[in-house]
Amino acid sequence: MKKLDETGIIKIFQKSFGKKDFESEDVEIVNLGKNKIIAKTDTLVESTDIPSKMKLSDAARKSVVACVSDFAAKGVKPQYGMISVNLPKTISRSKINEIVSGFKKACKEFDISIIGGDTNGGKEIVFNVCLFGMTDKIVTRKNAREGDLIFVTGPFGYTSVGLNMLLDKKKGNETFIKKSIKSVIKPNPKLKFGIKNKKYFSSAMDSSDGLSTTLNEMSKQSKSKFIINKIPTMKDLEEHAKSYKLNLNNLVFNGGEEYEFIFTASPKHKRIIEKNATTLKTKIIEIGYVTSGKGVYVGKNNSFILLKDAGWKHF
Repeated sequence: MKKLDETGIIKIFQKSFGKKDFESEDVEIVNLGKNKIIAKTDTLVESTDIPSKMKLSDAARKSVVACVSDFAAKGVKPQYGMISVNLPKTISRSKINEIVSGFKKACKEFDISIIGGDTNGGKEIVFNVCLFGMTDKIVTRKNAREGDLIFVTGPFGYTSVGLNMLLDKKKGNETFIKKSIKSVIKPNPKLKFGIKNKKYFSSAMDSSDGLSTTLNEMSKQSKSKFIINKIPTMKDLEEHAKSYKLNLNNLVFNGGEEYEFIFTASPKHKRIIEKNATTLKTKIIEIGYVTSGKGVYVGKNNSFILLKDAGWKHF
């Protein structure tokens, strides 16, 4: 019997609820008159998502960030939230206070009002966050057009090495170690940038499952070929990968957990997007372009290699 993967499990649920030909988005949309209610839920589990050296306050903040990042890619401001927590019965008051401080910090940071939630007891810590917002439209994953440029909101690859540093040994110079670990425990979703430039994007998607996954999904839904001619990385990561014989492409394309987003836009909007990025102190990197065809291809040695979806999978 074939083992079910995440996609297969989701399809079973969709079929049961009468959803046919479903195309996934970063958020869920409910039409209410002329406006759309935007909702997003995400779950963070201690055994799979919280490294032992990560503070619970940072984990709580990150569980909110996971939802905020999806709102950023859609160009929508999250306004309200609900938080559910599963806690071991042996958890101390100090740890609960630490968790609360992380949620409070995130909500203050992104101006979100918590309206309720739920508590439960179990074997391990689990955070479930659901955020809500309202808008007249979102940026979808599927409207990239031939000739569009492809951008990312920051460099990739640091979370891969940062997670390994948290789980294993810290290798590299002190500045690089701090930078990499910070990328894991204190991700910075580009919410203001997404909202400010929403009208200039033709498509966009959060990158938390890995850049290769994101690019392939956007290419598939847009029914277009994505050509990547610049790998979004920095010199310090390249030097680290070379020093420790790590596969740079694997770090950049398949790591995940960056909480950046990928967007496409017409060349005519490039100047204003770059200007807004400078104003908001957001680093954006142009990594390629959209053309006719299908699939994602990365340029290497004057040729192009198919980039397969090798990002994070839960099952």
